Amino acid sequence: MAVISSYSTLVTEVGSWLARSDLTAAIPGFIQSFEEKFLSDPENHAVWMESALSISVSNNVAALPSDYLGLRIAYFSGYPPVERVTLDQLYKRYPRGGGSAGVARLIARNGSNFEFGPQIQSGTLVGTYYAKPVLLRNYTTGGADAVAHFLIVNFPQLCLWGSLLAAEAFLKNDERVGMWKAAYDMEVDTYRSRFCEEMSSGSTPFTVAV
Repeated sequence: MAVISSYSTLVTEVGSWLARSDLTAAIPGFIQSFEEKFLSDPENHAVWMESALSISVSNNVAALPSDYLGLRIAYFSGYPPVERVTLDQLYKRYPRGGGSAGVARLIARNGSNFEFGPQIQSGTLVGTYYAKPVLLRNYTTGGADAVAHFLIVNFPQLCLWGSLLAAEAFLKNDERVGMWKAAYDMEVDTYRSRFCEEMSSGSTPFTVAV
């Protein structure tokens, strides 16, 4: 068994658990599948993914940041935060072309853009959003390997169990899958509860931030 301290050691440890030489080339794909699934779940968005928001609004439209995962808080300087609603709700409250104007109170996503209501012509939307972090396989701080990646440092076992679960389709009823699923669920619960504690206490219990 290897100590998981980098992307390469994660690959090694996943390979040790799988113990199948025919899956060696597939292991990076298992890790990628786990990571993408994990990051796409809004319940896993947390403070380590936060990034400052500052985007221009023109003709009531603002382009989402390229690494956007979710919105935490947004506002126009000097005004209260805008309320997040669905696009249908926005259009029902403030129909497009209806002549409404004023400082935005509502925000909705429309594809790769934000729209607002009442309609505004221009401005700068600021706040905080959840940004997709540099992926494990691409992380380069401190070298070519993901040595200091937040998940590697703080939640290595989550990465391991999640990657093993991603191999399930290749394992064909492997009896270990149930154990891996239970271990992964426990690690996810620990991850989420630690961030709930951090949000309420105002202190950070983590080792590094990306």
